[in-house]
Amino acid sequence: MEDLDGEPTVTLIPGVNSQKKQMCFDWGPGEMLVCETSFNKKEKSDMVPGCPFIHIIRKNEDVYSQILRKLFNESHGIFVGLQRIEEELTGKSRKTQLVRVSKNYRSVIRACLEEMHQLAIAGKDPASDRQFSIQVSSLSAMELIWNLCEILFIEVAPAGRLLLHLLDWVQLHVCEVDSLSADVLGSENPSKHERFWNLPGNTQTLTELELKWQHWHEGCERHLQDGTFASSPHLESLCKIMLGDEAALLEQKELLSNWYHFLVTRLLYSHPTVKPMDLHFYAQSSLDLFLGGESSPEPLDNILMAAFEFDIHQVIKECSIALSNWWFVAHLTDLLDHCKLLQSHNLYFGSNMREFLLLEYASGLFAHHSLWQLGVDYFDYCPELGRVSLELHIERIPLSTEQKALKVLRVCEQRQMTEQVRSICKILAMKAVRNNRLGSALSWSIRAKDAAFATLVSDRFLRDYCERGCFSDLDLIDNLGPAMMLSDRLTFLGKYREFHRLYGEKRFVDAASLLLSLMTSQIAPRSFWMTLLTDALPLLEQKQVIFSAEQTYELMRCLEDLTSGRPVRGEPDAQQLQDDDVETTKVEMLRLALARNLARSIIKEGSLEGS
Repeated sequence: MEDLDGEPTVTLIPGVNSQKKQMCFDWGPGEMLVCETSFNKKEKSDMVPGCPFIHIIRKNEDVYSQILRKLFNESHGIFVGLQRIEEELTGKSRKTQLVRVSKNYRSVIRACLEEMHQLAIAGKDPASDRQFSIQVSSLSAMELIWNLCEILFIEVAPAGRLLLHLLDWVQLHVCEVDSLSADVLGSENPSKHERFWNLPGNTQTLTELELKWQHWHEGCERHLQDGTFASSPHLESLCKIMLGDEAALLEQKELLSNWYHFLVTRLLYSHPTVKPMDLHFYAQSSLDLFLGGESSPEPLDNILMAAFEFDIHQVIKECSIALSNWWFVAHLTDLLDHCKLLQSHNLYFGSNMREFLLLEYASGLFAHHSLWQLGVDYFDYCPELGRVSLELHIERIPLSTEQKALKVLRVCEQRQMTEQVRSICKILAMKAVRNNRLGSALSWSIRAKDAAFATLVSDRFLRDYCERGCFSDLDLIDNLGPAMMLSDRLTFLGKYREFHRLYGEKRFVDAASLLLSLMTSQIAPRSFWMTLLTDALPLLEQKQVIFSAEQTYELMRCLEDLTSGRPVRGEPDAQQLQDDDVETTKVEMLRLALARNLARSIIKEGSLEGS
């Protein structure tokens, strides 16, 4: 039966008494808002909140750490590179490549650890120092665990070589070893150095180690049995240590940093060719002996013990509980999955462990204003639920600037996320309209293929033209191309601008035909007919006849429809036209010009027929 996790830790919010007041909360993409309500649990008369604040509880605080952001950024490249070379990982080179990837991850952790350590040393603010110290401890634990997993699960060192790797592991993570080595080996006579015997180091090959260890062991046993060192307790103690005597080793407990240091030292002197399958036995007994029942194992001890027991899933589970973010378990699990070590472990809710942890990590990245871009790639490499998760998260990104919006839009377009593209473009179009940037608004509505919004923006263009007598953003309108077919109003806007261009080029006949077609084809809104008819006046007053008799009749019909017909929403009714002196004058001028043009066109067409 699967072990159940313990109860989650309780987070106390300063100033909030949940025993007396009811709380309300609302989840966001990466944080939760919490506040008191005006309802009292016990006394109904008290309706005043005792804590008039809204608290923001962040799901993942680590994404806001400058040093850890470097960890996230640099490890992202390693992760993507591993996914891309998956097909190339075959045969003997596969293991070599995977070990190299693991070492790359560890080098990034080490670099961040050293930088964080320097900040912790140089800090002057006690609160910041405490935070840096916590993060240093976390990164140290992550490197320690990752290195052990690399030895046991990825490199899979055999008996003999396994101890050499464990010695390197202890030497790397017990900080005093390197400095002690430098001091001892740098002295004139290393064997006479006062700390020579405090250093359990090794630089020999496996064969040399086995031969010398066998020689040491036999010689030490013989001298101990013969009582050779009975007169010198220190030499006798040393002899017992070289035989791996547990009691003698524990007497020097102050020289050992922790139980796993004790474990490796014990194996070095008693079982240098230990097999991987026997490690858990020695690890458990070393932990019990070192702690001596005086204290309980820490979470880190439980994680290392699970690794020595080769229980990968327990390692991942314990790390998920103990560590403050999902970075470690997501990347380690992904690497172990590439090592084909997690193939049989599926979860109950439609995803495997690798994908579940990557989704959690990527979700945390989306809570940050810039790291969300890294999260996109992690979603991409989750084949089952990555796509739908990306769609849900990308819709929640605040489009605070147009530059950021363009980045989000590019991500969506590259992945053919049509609905998200339309949504983003529509949001940007609405922002542009509110800021009276009609050209930008029209461009975004076209990109969104939103006919209704394109109509709205086109109406704003036409209204501005009526008020100012000129168009803004001419380059955009002149180059609409096929995009003008998105809506009738946008088509009219483009064609109406074309009419003005033809008129400016003195191509009066073409301009007149286009103007008439806009009215007769019902593309032009009736509310704009009076403007179009007014635009026809200069053409009607030209010396040469521009409108034919038939075209003139069409214009006259449009004018009569406008002045006598039932109005539609947005256009003035006939009575309003009659009451408005300016409009009345326009109508009279149009009728006069149309009548005069009709006469001229009939005469011209009649003379042409007669000739």
